[in-house]
Amino acid sequence: MATPVIRPLVAGNWKMNGTAASLIELDALSSLAAATPAGCDILVCPPFTLIAQASAKLKDTAIAVGAQDCHMNTSGAHTGDISAEMVKDLGGQYIIVGHSERRADHHETNDIVASKAAAAITSGLSAIVCVGETEEQRDAGHTLDVVADQIAGSIPPGASAHNTIVAYEPVWAIGTGKTPTVADVAQVHSFIRETLAERLVTGTQVRILYGGSVKPGNAAELMAADNVNGALVGGASLKASDFDGILNAYRSA
Repeated sequence: MATPVIRPLVAGNWKMNGTAASLIELDALSSLAAATPAGCDILVCPPFTLIAQASAKLKDTAIAVGAQDCHMNTSGAHTGDISAEMVKDLGGQYIIVGHSERRADHHETNDIVASKAAAAITSGLSAIVCVGETEEQRDAGHTLDVVADQIAGSIPPGASAHNTIVAYEPVWAIGTGKTPTVADVAQVHSFIRETLAERLVTGTQVRILYGGSVKPGNAAELMAADNVNGALVGGASLKASDFDGILNAYRSA
């Protein structure tokens, strides 16, 4: 299915990595991005502890800041949790929800993910909703069934191309060095596009990111696949030089 022109997004997920000393990488990244602008939006999602400092450091740059999770409620007796309103107050503009590591480690269901995405949207932020199959599910031929179920259950009412992004991250490719073929990525992303077009009025315009062992060496090929509108990058986002190497995929486009 052909899609309209969609401005890509390359997002870095630092996961549980980084201290204040790591923010020097943001100085380097902003310098590199300013020297050679890329034809995409750029986002960094550090740990909660660094969001305020990252937002201040990147205030006058083209790089946005987001969070890796949020609670579904605005406030309340939820010890240790962070709300979307708090993320916004710190300068965050995006929130990743439903990452496979949270689905597995924290037993987050589609309903929980949808509630968190709704909280982000209600707060005026953009939700990056993650979907993807395990290796066992892939080997059993259930990839599209799993992705369809996660989209149906994790995309909340009120979602649109303005406030929602979908990230396809095959679980077996995250941090393993394994990647699907470009044809496989295109197949799943085209399926996601068709599914979104059926569910949302603006479904043809929703950005669909690919994630899973994206590196400077494979980014250009992956980003060129049909219906791939950017990347959700893990380990390679921790170093400015690596992350900038991925941005090159949109400098040569």
